[in-house]
Amino acid sequence: MRILVISDTHIPGTADKLPAVIENEAKASDCCFHCGDFISYSIFEALCSYTKVYGVRGNMDDEQIKKKLPEKQIIKFSEANLSIGIIHGGGPPFNLVDYVNKAFSDNFAEIDAFIFGHSHSALDKEINKRIYFNPGSPTDKVFAPYCSYGILELADKKIKRRIIKIE
Repeated sequence: MRILVISDTHIPGTADKLPAVIENEAKASDCCFHCGDFISYSIFEALCSYTKVYGVRGNMDDEQIKKKLPEKQIIKFSEANLSIGIIHGGGPPFNLVDYVNKAFSDNFAEIDAFIFGHSHSALDKEINKRIYFNPGSPTDKVFAPYCSYGILELADKKIKRRIIKIE
């Protein structure tokens, strides 16, 4: 299974629409995780026209998104025998691992990977056999040296992951 991972698109604001590379990657993926700060619900709808989308709300999202999308969710992929927790993040855009751990403390033992955003800065780290993955932002590099997104490939209890810089 191939998953496009994005966050912090901030549209409108930092861009008028999704970058073409994101549209193409969504069409080529089995699903998409969007870790919040869509800003406009129309971006969620646009992504849904390309692939299945699992989304969570971020701190900058409009009321429509806040009403329709959860703060966090756990997605179980039985075919790969994996559970993935998705959340936006909050507070200062640094050391979000602690924020994520606290947010998922009730379900921590069942989650294999934590996917989050908020910082706009990509992160791919393994701590105590758990994956922490932030795709960065495909449209805004306020706290990062480049715009980016992520790709996850799930199979047999393994997660292959890549951060891809957008030139």
